[in-house]
Amino acid sequence: MRATLRWAHSDLRAHRGEALFLTLATAGIVASLLLAAALFGYATNPWERTFAQARGAHVWIHTLPSADPRELARLDGVTAVAGPYPTEATTVAARGVRASVELRATGRPPSVGRPLLTAGHWPDPAEPDGVVLESGLARALLAEPGDTLTLPGTARRLTVEGVADSAEPPYSPGEQPGLIWAPPSAVRAAGGEVTGLRLRDPADTDYAVQRAVTVLGAGAVGEVSTWEQARAEAQGDNRLLGQVLGLFGLGALAAAGLAVHGAIGTRIRGHLRDISVLKAIGFTPAQVVRIFLLQHLAYAVLGALAAALLIEGRGARIPGRLGDAVDVWRGLPGHGMTVGAVAVGTVLFIGLTTGLAAWRAGRVPPVPVPRPSAPAGGSLTGAARWALGLRVPAALVLGCHKAFSGRGRSLATLARLALPLLLIVVALSAWTTIDGFRTSPARMGLPAALTVRSDGALDDGRVRALLAEDPRIAEACPGVEVAALVPGQTGTIALRGLGTRARPYPYALAEGRVPSGPDEAVAGQGLLDLLHVRVGDWVRMTVGTRPQILHIVGRVIEPRNAGRVVTASLDTLRANDPGLAAAFYQLRLRPGADPGRVAAGLAAAGAGHLDVHPVTNPADGLSPLRAVVAGLVAVLALIGLVELLGAIGGTVRESERDVLALRAIGMSPRQITTITVTATGCTALGAAVAATVLGLPLAHRLIDAEGDSSGIGAGIARSPSPGLLLLTGAGAVLGAAALAALPAARSARRRLTGTLSAVA
Repeated sequence: MRATLRWAHSDLRAHRGEALFLTLATAGIVASLLLAAALFGYATNPWERTFAQARGAHVWIHTLPSADPRELARLDGVTAVAGPYPTEATTVAARGVRASVELRATGRPPSVGRPLLTAGHWPDPAEPDGVVLESGLARALLAEPGDTLTLPGTARRLTVEGVADSAEPPYSPGEQPGLIWAPPSAVRAAGGEVTGLRLRDPADTDYAVQRAVTVLGAGAVGEVSTWEQARAEAQGDNRLLGQVLGLFGLGALAAAGLAVHGAIGTRIRGHLRDISVLKAIGFTPAQVVRIFLLQHLAYAVLGALAAALLIEGRGARIPGRLGDAVDVWRGLPGHGMTVGAVAVGTVLFIGLTTGLAAWRAGRVPPVPVPRPSAPAGGSLTGAARWALGLRVPAALVLGCHKAFSGRGRSLATLARLALPLLLIVVALSAWTTIDGFRTSPARMGLPAALTVRSDGALDDGRVRALLAEDPRIAEACPGVEVAALVPGQTGTIALRGLGTRARPYPYALAEGRVPSGPDEAVAGQGLLDLLHVRVGDWVRMTVGTRPQILHIVGRVIEPRNAGRVVTASLDTLRANDPGLAAAFYQLRLRPGADPGRVAAGLAAAGAGHLDVHPVTNPADGLSPLRAVVAGLVAVLALIGLVELLGAIGGTVRESERDVLALRAIGMSPRQITTITVTATGCTALGAAVAATVLGLPLAHRLIDAEGDSSGIGAGIARSPSPGLLLLTGAGAVLGAAALAALPAARSARRRLTGTLSAVA
């Protein structure tokens, strides 16, 4: 044991940098995997806990006042019913912030879909204007118990008595109205009713919706939402962040394992004489393997333990969503088991790769066999001779020849170094794609910056006149959005009319063509998947009592409503419903116009009768991904350093036997150093080129696959700029050359002897 410890201590002193980088890389890998687990738990468990505590409804059905939802209680599989509750669609304002809301008349807390109060109390029946706000809406309005909400255009006032969590879809400006539970006396202009159904088996949701629509009649159903949609919206971007962290964490773990394998292999080749001596004095092969295994397991355990303690102790203090996720995750069941499993799994994987490499040390014979004296790189190739004929410096030619001489060991080193660089290219592609939503929103399906709605006090002509008077508005595109029942009547989708045939909407087309004729439309990937159709198919849907048959001629990048949107021109929808009028306008601004100032100017010009909202950008919820990508790049860089240090050590050792011959033909120590530095730089260059060539298409495939699964659709992937790729590759090459310079110079100036260690 003493000899084992002395060997490990001596090896640690000789490879301190490599040990440090391996420990830090292990810590970064474990930290990224733990953060991924925290985000997955944060994305799913809070909503499920709220749904269970509130006895959430699996289906919410909005109907016209003429419908009789009481029949729904008798449907097979329905165990409880919430409502029906009269509803009123309106707009409220607080502290200068406006929001579209649904006032729901609930006299007392319901038993199904019960709001879970987080602040305040349920309104007293003696308070006719007391209301409870859904927590997401309260955050948007900056409202808390005791505040007063106004209804623009009226003298009505509502007093906030409480704030509550709900398992229903959260408030989203311009897309999903906020929910306000109010006494019946506060709902003065009910335009419909909403009924919740709690099912015996959630898997029967589609069948229950179909039966409910049949009982009520398609013409009486306005909109249907299910628990699956609410869960997906509640998860938001947290699941995506968790997937990114998990994917890159596993990739970094594989890269670290390969780097450790390569480093141990290089170290074994450099210590063949010492290993033979150990065996000669009585060490068994298992003991030799154990030396390397325990040493690297110690590094891995130290890194994993540091990461686990850091996430447990300081993870909740990370700014933004990551800190919130860790704070919630620590209170969830199974949290401790997950931490242990991630840390132990990482250590075991590194131990496995270490054991496979160390097994070779156990096979070293007690009497070392010198390697043949043939040059390591073989005879010069024709290209090398041609370069020497052109008077290219011999040191550069020999260095390139050594790096690309086609030996399996060199190719393995290049492949191990290329893997972390490839993951860095994928990470940079993800960063660039997110930036694309901000810098080029029109290419990502977001050509408009603002959405304008009137509260009804201003007619359509007056709204268009106000928009035309503002010189900062390049185009005001009229639009309308209605809920349509899908074929089979198992749910509703968003049917939108945008633009006209004379002035078409600027679609972000990904497949097919832009609609130009009657009954033509484009759809998002989510809708195509939901209806199991493709571009070129005809689809039938129902809007109220009217069937709408559309020809899908194209697929667009659709970031709204999980891509479950079909869009046609207003002319097409008016052909089926001549009385259809524009419900909102989407505004494209001129270059340099500030959306915030334009919105404030329009609100003032409309005297409080215009509701102006910025268009929701998916990139707004992905801000933490920038810090995540930066951290992952740092971890991958550490893994690359581990591999580089091992490769440099191997190159220097393999060059030792050539130094005497190179000196004999007149090469100076500087030229000999240049050979090693050039070989290392060429290896890094080859790895950077391979990582770029393979990483860009892989990144496009992964990002587009994520776009498909989220409903946005393929076609959103963006590649990093050539300058950024060149900077990354140049950094890898120059860093490798700089790291190789010092050990190569020491080796070139060392007085060599013909020992076994020099030729091993």
